[in-house]
Amino acid sequence: MVSRTTDDYQRMAQAGCVAITEPAFWAGFDRSSAQGFYDYFRQLTDTEPKRAATYGINHHCWLCINPKEAEDVGFAHEVISIIPDFLENDNVLGIGEIGLNKNSKNELLILEEQLALAERTNQLVLVHTPHLEDKLKGTNLIMDAIDNTSLDPNRVLIDHVEEHTVRAVLERGFWAGMTLYPDSKCTPQRAADIIEMHGTERLWINSAGDWGPSDPLAVPKCRLELASRGHSDSLINTISYDNPLYFLSQSGKFSVE
Repeated sequence: MVSRTTDDYQRMAQAGCVAITEPAFWAGFDRSSAQGFYDYFRQLTDTEPKRAATYGINHHCWLCINPKEAEDVGFAHEVISIIPDFLENDNVLGIGEIGLNKNSKNELLILEEQLALAERTNQLVLVHTPHLEDKLKGTNLIMDAIDNTSLDPNRVLIDHVEEHTVRAVLERGFWAGMTLYPDSKCTPQRAADIIEMHGTERLWINSAGDWGPSDPLAVPKCRLELASRGHSDSLINTISYDNPLYFLSQSGKFSVE
């Protein structure tokens, strides 16, 4: 939500949103120092929770260096060394969104180091899958890296799944997230199709508050899409509320009250 105006919090509250989770992600530009990330983590753990609370919304976050800024290994090491200082904050759910951007060797190295941090500190993991034609290749590389750790797949969410990646994620025991956008990644209509094909087990929907075209109210719009197709309240609540609540509550910090 750091990329959004306060009006978005107001609109989400009016739509019935009670809690959000915000991953550490790209700032719209590459930061020039680890101190920039330190200030960003302060914003996620202090400023944004206060802004959200004004509208009765509980704000939670994830911390990491995102894959888009992980190509400079030395710089990434500096940022990773800062993260443990913030993990005890009440609104920090885990490490994320880590993953791959261009499936490069350096990105994979930094992914592995942040997975190791999650192992050492017993954190949930939120994974970003690449925006590429070889998304499936990147997703498989990420899952292979996780399989080389002791992390429990039930405590890992692989986000931004699409039609050609969701089955592989679910078959390997991970949670799968569909990030809803007006045009890219996964629209509410495409998400409804995926739910009809794959069911609701370990699958959920989430909205995006991005720098480009995105819609923080995409989840309620997907709920309406599912209802228009005749799906039950039980299925709609499972995919949009119950499943996220179960997964996120494993952190011991997530709250909707």
